[in-house]
Parts: sequence; C-alpha cells; structure tokens
Amino acid sequence: MAADPTQQQLALVLGADSSHFESLISNLLSSTNDQRSQAESLFNLCLQTHPDALFLKLAHLLQSSPRPEARTMSTILLRRQLTRQDANLWPQLAPSTQSSLKLVLLNSLQTEDVKSITKKLCDTISELASVILPDGGWPELLPFMFQCVTSDNIKLQEAALLIFAQLAHYIGETLAPQLSTLHTVFLQCLTSSKSSDVRIAALGASINFIQCLSNPSDRDRFQDLLPLMMQTLTEALNCGQEATAQEALELLIELAGTEPRFLRRQLVDVVSSMLQIAEAESLEEGTRHLAIEFVITLAEARERAPGMMRKFPQFIQRLFAILMNMLLDIEDDPAWHSAETEDEDAGETSNYGFGQECLDRLSISLGGNTIVPVASELLPTFLAAPEWKKHHAALIAFAQIAEGCSKVMTKNLEQIVSMILNSFKDTHPRVRWAAINAIGQLSTDLGPDLQVQHHHVVLPALVAGMDDFQNPRVQAHAASAVLNFTENCTPEILTPYLDGIVSKLLVILQNGKQMVQEGALTALASVADSSQFQKYYDVVMPYLKAILMNANDKSNRMLRAKAMECISLVGMAVGKDKFREDAKQVMDILMKLQQAQLEADDPTASYMLQAWARLCKCLGQDFLPYMGFVMPPLLQSAQLKPDVTITSADSDAEIDEDDDSIETITLGDKRIGIKTSVLEEKATACNMLCCYADELKEGFFPWIDQVAFTLVPLLKFYFHEEVRKAAVSAMPELLRSAKLGVEKGQSQGRDETYIKQLSDYIIPHLLEALHKEPEIEISASMLDALNECIQVSAALLEERHVRSIVDEIKQVITASSSRKHERAGRAKEEDFDAEEREFLKEENEQEEELFDQVGDCLGTLIKTFRASFLPFFDELSSYITPMLGKDKTSEERRIAICIFDDVAEHCREAALKYYDFYLPFLLEACNDEYADVRQAAVYGVGVCAEFGGSVFKPFVGEALSRLEAVIQHPNALHSDNVMAYDNAVSAFGKICQFHRDRINATQLVPLWLNCLPIKGDLIEAKVVHDQLCSMVERSDGELLGPNHQYLPKIVAVFAEVLCAGNDLATEQTASRMINLLRQLQQTLPPSTLASTWSSLQPQQQLALQSILSS
Repeated sequence: MAADPTQQQLALVLGADSSHFESLISNLLSSTNDQRSQAESLFNLCLQTHPDALFLKLAHLLQSSPRPEARTMSTILLRRQLTRQDANLWPQLAPSTQSSLKLVLLNSLQTEDVKSITKKLCDTISELASVILPDGGWPELLPFMFQCVTSDNIKLQEAALLIFAQLAHYIGETLAPQLSTLHTVFLQCLTSSKSSDVRIAALGASINFIQCLSNPSDRDRFQDLLPLMMQTLTEALNCGQEATAQEALELLIELAGTEPRFLRRQLVDVVSSMLQIAEAESLEEGTRHLAIEFVITLAEARERAPGMMRKFPQFIQRLFAILMNMLLDIEDDPAWHSAETEDEDAGETSNYGFGQECLDRLSISLGGNTIVPVASELLPTFLAAPEWKKHHAALIAFAQIAEGCSKVMTKNLEQIVSMILNSFKDTHPRVRWAAINAIGQLSTDLGPDLQVQHHHVVLPALVAGMDDFQNPRVQAHAASAVLNFTENCTPEILTPYLDGIVSKLLVILQNGKQMVQEGALTALASVADSSQFQKYYDVVMPYLKAILMNANDKSNRMLRAKAMECISLVGMAVGKDKFREDAKQVMDILMKLQQAQLEADDPTASYMLQAWARLCKCLGQDFLPYMGFVMPPLLQSAQLKPDVTITSADSDAEIDEDDDSIETITLGDKRIGIKTSVLEEKATACNMLCCYADELKEGFFPWIDQVAFTLVPLLKFYFHEEVRKAAVSAMPELLRSAKLGVEKGQSQGRDETYIKQLSDYIIPHLLEALHKEPEIEISASMLDALNECIQVSAALLEERHVRSIVDEIKQVITASSSRKHERAGRAKEEDFDAEEREFLKEENEQEEELFDQVGDCLGTLIKTFRASFLPFFDELSSYITPMLGKDKTSEERRIAICIFDDVAEHCREAALKYYDFYLPFLLEACNDEYADVRQAAVYGVGVCAEFGGSVFKPFVGEALSRLEAVIQHPNALHSDNVMAYDNAVSAFGKICQFHRDRINATQLVPLWLNCLPIKGDLIEAKVVHDQLCSMVERSDGELLGPNHQYLPKIVAVFAEVLCAGNDLATEQTASRMINLLRQLQQTLPPSTLASTWSSLQPQQQLALQSILSS
C-alpha cells in the first residue's frame, strides 16, 4: 500500500538531513502565497503530531545554521510557539526536550554575534522565563544572568540587562527578593560601563524594575540611580550619540508617565536638564521634541502625581517660551496664499506643529490659573514686536490654550478679544488669518460668554474680514468662523446682524474663489440653523439650487457637497410648508447623484448621508417614499469594516504616525493604525440611522431588523466613540418604532411577540456592552438608553432580564465607588492643589450623571413591576443605603431618596415594611442644605403620608415641623427653592387630608390654604389644586372656616389657577372650579359675594367674569 504523501513529507522534514527542515523554514518567509501557506500547513502538522522533534530541530537550527535569517526565524518561532496563549505547549514537552531547549537558548546567547538575533534571543528567553520561572521551572537562569552581567563581556552584560528589563515587566514580583542585588548591578552598570549600549540597557532595566515595585519605600531605594540615569542621557549627547540619547529619553518618558512621584525629590535637576536640551538649537529636532515630551508627560501625569508640576512656575515659564519659539518656525510660503483649499498648511514645519500640540496639552493638564499668568506676560510682548511671525505665534497660542484655560480666560475676555481684534487689521494676511482663527476657536471654547458679551464687536469684524478679496484664505476663514460663533449663539443675539451677514455671504457666494464660496455656504448653513431664516429663503434658495445643479466638475465636488448641507439646513430652519416645493426638486437631484458612481474620495457621499437625514427631519412622514432609495447605501456605510493595520508595539514595522488620515492607538503590546475617514463615514451613517428611526417612528418598521443587526454589534465598537454613541441612542428608537408599528397596524403582520424578540436581542447586548464600556460618559448614555428600552418593553421583560439589569447596576455602582475612592486617594497627595480639586470635581460630576441614570433605571423598574420588584430592591439596598450617608454628595443622597420615593409610591402596602428604616432619613433630609435633596425628601414624605396609613401616624408630628420649616423659610420662594417649597406644601396638604385625626386641623388647614396656589412644580400644582377642589366640593369645615371666612382666599386661588390656562390645573379640575364658582354666585348672600369679589385684583375680576359668562 502506498505511503501517505504527508507522512513522507513529515519524515523528510524531521529526518537526519537538516536541509529539508531549513527549506521548510525559509518557505515560511516566501513571498509567493502558495508556497508560504503549504509551508505553514506542514509546520502546524509537525507541531500537532511531533512537537518534541520540531522544537529540537528548531534548536539545532539556531545553534548550527550559518545563515542569519534561518537563526532569526528559528528564534522567532521558538518564542511564538513556546509561549502561545491559546495552547500551552511547554508542559506537554518531554523533560529532556525542555532541558535541551533551555540549554540551547543560553548557549546561543553566548555564541551569537549578530546583534539583532541576540535581541530576539533575549525576547525568547524572557517570554519563556516569564511562564516557567515563577514555579521554579528554570533555576539556573538567574545565576546565569548575574554571571553575565558581572562578566567583562559587554555583549553578555547588555543581553542580561535586556532580559532583566523584560522580566521586571512580566513577572516583577518574582524578582522582588533580588532587590538589593539588582540595585547593586544596575548601579555598577550605570556608573562604570564604557559601553553606551550597556548603559542604555541598564537604564531600561532600572526603569522597568522601578515600575514593577508596588511599595514606595522599595522604589525609594533606587533614588540614587536617578542622577546616573540622567548622566547616561547627557553623556550620550556630549559624545554626539543622539540616537542613543533619544532611546534614553524614550525610556525616561515612560518613567515620567507611570511613576512620576519617583522623580519628585530630584525634579528640579531632572526638569532643568530636559529644558536645557529643549533649548539647545544645535541638537536634532527629534531630541528636543522628546525632552519637551518628557516635561509635558509629567504635567499630564495627574492621576499619579496631581499638581506636582504646578509647584514649579519657573519651569512652566521656560517651557512656554520654548513652545512659543517653536511657533516662530514658519515660512511665508507663496503656496499658502495661492492654495485652493482651506487646509493647505504650506510654510508650517514639524516644530510649529509640535509647538501647537504641546501648548494645547500643557494648558489642558495644568489649567488656566497656571498658564494664563505666563501667557499674559509673554503674548502681549509678541504682539508688540515688529515681526509678523511673532504676531502670528501669539494668535495661534491664544487658540491653543483656550480649551484648557477657558474658565480663567472668560474672566479676562474683554482684554483678550480686543488684543485679537486689533490683529484683524494687521498688514500681513497670515496674521489676519490667525486672528480670525483665534476668534473662531474662542467662540467654541469660551462660548456662550464671548457671544453674549462681545457680539457687537466680533460679528462686524468677521463681516469686514469677508471683504478681503485680495486674500481668499482670509476671506474664507472669516466665513468659516461665523459657524463657530453661531454654534454657541441665541437667535436674539444673531437676528440684528442677519441682514448684513446674509447679504455679505451672498456677495462672496457669487464673486469669491471656490474656497471662499465653500466657506460662505458653511456660514449660511450655520446662520440658518441658529436663527429665524424665513425672510431670506426666497433670495437664498435659488443660488443654492443653482450650485447644486451646476457644480459638476471634479474640482467643484466640495462646493456641491457644501451646497447640499446648506440646502438641507435651510430647509429644516424654515420648515416643511415653505420648503416642500424645492425639496422635491432637490431630492430628485440627490437621487440622480446617488445613482451615479461616485469616486471613493468624493466628499459628496458623506454629505449626502446627512442631507437625506435632515430632509427627512424636515418632511417627516412625507419622506417615506424615498426611504427605499436612501437606506441601502446608508446601511452599506454603517457596515463598513475599519481599515486597520496591526503591528506589535515594539516592532520595526512603523505605522506612519504623521499621516493625518491614520489614527494610531496602542493596546497592550499591539499598535493599531486605523484609517479615520472610514470611521467617520461609519459614524455619520450610524447617526443618520438613529435619526430616521427617531423621526419616522412606525414608518421605520420595514428596516428595523436590518438596522438592529447592523447596530447592536457596534455597541462594542471600540475604535470610535461616535459609532458607539450612535448605536446606543438607536436602541430605544428601534424598540419604539417596533411597538408603534404593531400598535398602529403597520407591522407587516407582526404582533407583540416581535417586540419581545427585538427586546430580548437588544437588552442583553446593551448590558454586555455597558459591562465593558471604558468611558463614563458613554456608560451614562447606555443606562439612559437601557431605561428607555425598559419603558418600551415594560411587561414583556422576563425575570431573567430584570436579574441581569439589577446585577449590572450593582456592578456600575461598585465600579463608580472604586473610581471615586481612587480619586480621594489623589486628593491626599503632597502637591494636590485647588486646580486639581477643580479637575477632580469635574470627574466626579460625570459619576453623578451615571448615578442619576441608575436612579432613573431603578425608578422605571419599580414603576413597571411594582411589588414584584421588591426582592431585587432588597438585594440592592446594601448598595443604595450608603448613598444616604452624610459623607456622600448631595446628588447621591437625592438619587437614593428618589429610589425610595418610587418604592413607597408604586408598591404602596408592600412598601410599608421599609418606612421605619427610610423615613428617619427622609425627615432629616427635609431640611438638607441642598434644595434638590429637600425636594426629593418632602415629596417622599407626602407619598408616605398618602399611602402609609397607620404606619405613618407616629411620624406625623416630626413631619409637620420639618415641612413647616421648609414652607416658612424666608427664601422659600426663591427660584432655587420653589420646587422644594411646592412639594412641601403638597405633602403638608396630604397630612391634612389623610391624618386629620392626628393634627390641629383648625390651625393647620388654613395655614395650608394660605400657601396656595403653588406655581413652580406644575405636576404637583395640578395634584394640590385638585385636592383643594375636592375639599370645597365636600364643604370641608376647617377649610371654609367659621362663617366661611376663608372663602375669599379660596375664590382668589381659583381665580389665579383659572387665569393660568392649563398650567396649574387639569381641564377636569378647571371645569369643576368653574362649576363651584357658579354655585357660589347663586347660593351666597349678595353682601358676602360682593366682599369676596372685591378682594380680587381688577384683572382677576375681569378674567373670572369672562370665564363664568362663557
């Protein structure tokens, strides 16, 4: 029988003649796919069937092959296969194989003379050791390494240090017992080695080891190495070895990011050296940039060393000056002036770009109180200098620091705005451009204060900037800045300027260069979006349609795209009736465009996605006939796969970091490069899908399935936040569309089981995504979406779903508490200051938003499932009760109280067992210093008074005195307090109604009447005024008083309630009030009637007469 050909191949490859094995290994690197994949299959087969033989062959190749590429490949394969995460092969090998492999690896390290292979051997040894060393699987390794590092052989010293560095990274705790020996070794190598390679390796090993030590006193034992680490850097620079210096800088930057406190004691020396390097113009740009990166990294290490860099203002001044000088590295390139597009940056150097980025990062990390004093010293001198470059640099700096310094800059707005507006008249066009750019950026970062306080100077200046026909770049930028200004602007501010702005934009739309026309369209769109645009429609729309129809050349694609955007925004601004005729024509043009094959880089496609969605928002259900046309390409864009390149973080294959269209992120030991244009199109498409579902409701039914299967997996799309946000927002919209479709008979024969299936698909995936979500803000949106989904699904949810929701809520509360705990730890750091407290407060406010959503979700579950939810509430109480503590924020206390309020209100008798525990908290909180907490507490007291029956009786006395304190407070009716006041009045009324036997009614009922009407909380107002009506209907003696003495007050309350339209009473209550007043007219003696009437204000008398006579 013929032998199996595969077995023959195996026998050859693993046989005595090693040439077969060598050719297999070289075929793994083959450039022809077939040859490579055949080699891979054969290699994997060897691995599965004869692992011992395969590894011994690789070891033999490593030791004996004269070909460096064969030895390299052998080293790489040993590393990959011995330490594979998915298949733990090492324990499956025979002990003799294991011993041989360990021996060969250590021998090869001594004999190998190709440096790149030695480094790869170090990787292989380190990774294998990190798996087997902790369990005593390689006892001879550490003695061998100590022997190498203390030998005279420079190559072995370096190799041992490289391995120590990696082991510290992988299994630092295993090396911890060797602490003092390692300290001595590192000290020795940093002090006396003649080789810069050894010193750099010692630097890397020291830094990794410092990072792996969790105990600060252990770390402090390495403080004496820091001057030597810095010496490694300065010596390399003094010898002109800038590549070595850059390696050292990169290692020190890592230390600054992970263990900034280690540098604290010697910070002055370390940062001084770095700034000296940054100032040395004789050094390479790359070296100087790394030195700056080190200082910025320290400033950004807020979680680990809060406030540390702010203690050294002299450094901040020096660094700011260095960055300002970098901004001067710019040339007046003619290409900038003649550019056809707004994003042409001719003349800007890498220094200039780096300076810009660092100013932004520095101001965000240190804040305005630190940066603004430095800037206000330096920037005016730059603006006063004769050189245009200095003016330009100062204006660019204003724009870069605005985001991080917004609060402080807002206080000095007038001064800043006038400095910038002065430069609108500068003789150099690039300076005028930079001034407009600064106003645009400040409109975003310092809005709406800038708009409110300075519209009268800023808008006319921008309109004047649009007259600069000699300089289209300036003209276009002035038009674009109108967009930034209007985004934070109310119609009231904008309206007086509209005539001037719109007429100017129409002029440049007809006469400007294309770039200027594009800017004008953007500005028109933003103005229409933020104002009353009706009166300009008939003048503007014909121009826009003409561009849309005629801009058909490749060079005009952006102009056409902007016209689309502008038309759709103008349509939304003026509404369906005004836009309907033009809309049809515009949509016909869009349909033709969509059918034409657009080129991949044509911006029309993504603008069209958004324009269709706006047209849908404008036209509502009239848009449905176009959906069959719009949806296929939209789904295609939403389903785009990210264009990703993955390399290992330390690999030599570099992703082009300077390519703007590629964003790089490092995850663990992988570096990922992603094409951003694909992600942006995907995000836009997902947002648009959400818009359609929201706008069309049941009309969206036919697309629900496709959209759900597209968006649900994107809840965990970690490459792009906007994609996740859009997917999250769409979840409740899809459920709502399904529910309305079924209810309104537009569900293609589907019934309620379809809603249940959809809900069963969405909710578990949403919970799973919430569990893994890294961003607090998106977690809050997910809880918000979950809450809406629960509202829509309601009774369709099964107990298992409720169980998983509750479990996830516990997890959210726990994770949030541990983040807050970590922040509280930061507040104890020695350099913690007021600015850090401000940062901390902002971070904790995000947590409050999260808690808010938790409260809403639980409220919805309680309203939906009532008493059957209580077993879950019991489980949660150990998470909720601590939130009532005095040490918690007012928002946490409010949320905890609201949750109990919901339990009391919706579970009624079943909730009585909680009163003894929760009511004392509620009563105390009635007089909390925070109005929102008071409101929640007094509302809860009202609920308990209404439903608590005899269980509430013992609390009546304290409740009344607590409520009176709220009602009689001198500032009770101040706008901050009025909601708490109204709810206290309502609760007081409920005690009067349900517990009259326990109170002095003749005194308290009139006191309650005297507080009416309530006008702040419109929901409570309707309840309270209905109660008043019922009491009058049953002629409540204490309410009317002896001889009906309180009747005038009752009539006055009715009058005020009725004059307020539907705000203060339901229609039903209002008509009962009118009937009561008519009865009074007929039954009261004329004299009583006359005196009652005369107590009203004249306008109330008139209003009542017309209401009663109608």
